[in-house]
Amino acid sequence: MNKLFGYKQCGTCRKAERFLQQAGIVYEFIDITENPPDATELAAIAGLAQVPLNKLFNTSGVQYRELRIKDRLPALNEQQILELLAGNGRLIKRPLVTDGRKATVGFDEERFRTTWG
Repeated sequence: MNKLFGYKQCGTCRKAERFLQQAGIVYEFIDITENPPDATELAAIAGLAQVPLNKLFNTSGVQYRELRIKDRLPALNEQQILELLAGNGRLIKRPLVTDGRKATVGFDEERFRTTWG
């Protein structure tokens, strides 16, 4: 089953939803702020999307700035990064879309077209 981890008030997430709907892709919407993916799933998504863990952060988000993640990031190991993200869905770049075989982080129309058809 396709999963879209997003936030209904996020314009980027709405663009991703429109794209998937127009492509006829059925997905389960999961509110990333209430039910963020756990550390294992985040690691899998990063691997499938071929992005480094630091690219999973929502660098434009309020939480990212308030918690001074940019300053803390160099001192964190992979497990600490994953636990930090899994513990606070507002820190995660959205949307995350995965079917368990492939994944995308954020919304880029060309990447979505390549990955999701």
